[in-house]
Amino acid sequence: MKLAQKKTFKLVMLPPQSAVYLEWGAKVQEQNPNISLFQPKGLPEALEMIKNADAAFGFMPKELLANAGRLKWLQAPQIAPPAGFYYQELIEHPVVVTNFREIFNDHIGAHIMAFVLAFSRGLHYYLPQQIQQQYKPRPLDTGVVHLPEASALIVGVGGIGCEAARLCKAFGMHVAGVDPRRTSLTEGLDELFTPDQLDNLLPKYDFVIMTIPHTPQTEGLIDERRLGLMKKTGFLINIGRGMTVRLDDLVKALENGQIAGAALDVFEIEPLPNDHPLWTAPNILITPHTAGYGPYLDDRRLNILLDNCNRFARGKPLRNIVDKQFWF
Repeated sequence: MKLAQKKTFKLVMLPPQSAVYLEWGAKVQEQNPNISLFQPKGLPEALEMIKNADAAFGFMPKELLANAGRLKWLQAPQIAPPAGFYYQELIEHPVVVTNFREIFNDHIGAHIMAFVLAFSRGLHYYLPQQIQQQYKPRPLDTGVVHLPEASALIVGVGGIGCEAARLCKAFGMHVAGVDPRRTSLTEGLDELFTPDQLDNLLPKYDFVIMTIPHTPQTEGLIDERRLGLMKKTGFLINIGRGMTVRLDDLVKALENGQIAGAALDVFEIEPLPNDHPLWTAPNILITPHTAGYGPYLDDRRLNILLDNCNRFARGKPLRNIVDKQFWF
């Protein structure tokens, strides 16, 4: 079968440039000699170069978008860019946006299971005791969650959520997912629900695992009311985006014993201030936005960029297309 012939197009890698981006530019050009590649150092240069660009990589400010006369494809530089990336003019523009989702699935899946296993074996009790040099085992058969009899609700069943479901199932858990787009079960999922069913689901699960992005619909999703719906013996885990969980409400829930514990890798305010009461809340596990850490991430980002350049040149569907209205 004959491949579609590659077309020539202009790609602008938007500032600020970094050593990694300069290296990526060289590799894009090496593998795609049909591309006219430009890497402006600053905004004035970018304003001129974007005028007749077919594609761009990076953050696209409003003034650049207004100058982009024929832009058809924008590659976002992150899996879920922060609030402000998808402004109204960009949402309404015909440009297709793609992102870097799927690159963290294995790393973040392992991080989620580290939290699940820590809670199931009582490390949220014993780590503070270790710091205080206290040797105080809890009474026999307490402080343990027997995972083959436990359940997990994964809120957001994209690539990361699917990997979390697979890992939870490997430990014998009953696993359900909540997702606005997925319509069929994936490996590890026993049940699948839509977001409008969340309130009815929260009281039933031992672990509520948040993997969702920050969007207008998910901001503040887990608040005082929904924390009150969870099991008193339940645990909340958030590795998605910090703006989806109201920290002040979570602190109150932990201090009042409304839930058994929480583990967060992301926060409404980052970095989390030294004096924030979450640090000293009971039964909390905190990591500093490191769930995605692991090898090969830049290689995976570059592979998506190269793949999409090849697809764009051949007029093929792009990978990781974003619904701009919903930011993911």
